[in-house]
Amino acid sequence: MTANEDQEMELEALRSIYEGDECFKEISPVSFQFRVGDLEDTKAFILDVTWPEMYPETAPEISLDAFFNNRISAETKQLILSKLEEQVEANLGTAMMYTLFEWAKENQEALMENHKPVVTAVTLTSSSEVTTTSSTAKKKEKKEQLTKAQKRRIISRTDNKGELPRGWNWVDVIKHVSENHLH
Repeated sequence: MTANEDQEMELEALRSIYEGDECFKEISPVSFQFRVGDLEDTKAFILDVTWPEMYPETAPEISLDAFFNNRISAETKQLILSKLEEQVEANLGTAMMYTLFEWAKENQEALMENHKPVVTAVTLTSSSEVTTTSSTAKKKEKKEQLTKAQKRRIISRTDNKGELPRGWNWVDVIKHVSENHLH
């Protein structure tokens, strides 16, 4: 059998095995994503796998560059990839995707045992806190927004430094004059 025939047979097998499984996603006939773990699981990760032209005689390209994996440290990613490489070496020349995916699922805990979620700028604490902060932020934005007409009036009243010219409020001017000249 040629490499392409092997790929076609394996692709058919993968489609039938993972039909309806939300963890498996076929990007193209030679590119796949497989999520190990539940979406809510902090130790879940996505494997991006691409078959080179001579797969299964040559190793598939495996990466953890999916956006979903951004919270995983570089060391943990390196460990996962090196362990998967060992599995690839052991199965070279045979259809290995199912074996790799199932091995990753069975060894998820061991692969992610040193995983400490990488803290990004977005940290969710509780849904109630998030909703209250976002709703107050929206209210503040609405108060600060000016219409075009209001902005034009402000611009026409101010000088090039954004300051109001002296005496712009005539009530203050009259009050000042009356207080200072009557004494």
